[in-house]
Amino acid sequence: MANSFKCEIVSAEEGIFSGEIERVVATGRMGELGILPGHAPLLTELKPGPVRVIHDGEEEHYYVSGGFLEVQPDVVTILADAAVRAHDLDEAAAEEARQQALRQLNDKSAELDYTRAAAELAEAAAQLRTVQQLRKKLGKG
Repeated sequence: MANSFKCEIVSAEEGIFSGEIERVVATGRMGELGILPGHAPLLTELKPGPVRVIHDGEEEHYYVSGGFLEVQPDVVTILADAAVRAHDLDEAAAEEARQQALRQLNDKSAELDYTRAAAELAEAAAQLRTVQQLRKKLGKG
């Protein structure tokens, strides 16, 4: 059995990552998934949140806003609605988006698209979780 496999992380705008890796960890609808070489074929919807890619003994962190993860015999593809490197996330902007979504949900007098506000809150919270995981990994939190 090979010790690595090809992984591609692609968003609607651009390819974010492509290369040989040893492992990828992402959050599917049913929970966290760890994919190693030789994993059975799989297709699952991804929740917004962090994706960890391990290659050459190093771990890289990415954020996906949702999408799909597909496992084939020699390649894992993550098709994301939006994807960015975790280092590129703006923690202050994510916190402001979270606060704004909370204000919308708590403002009883405003016309409210509850589904949209809840989705914005979930995405901002997932971005913050990704930043916090990265900070914890780097020993800065």
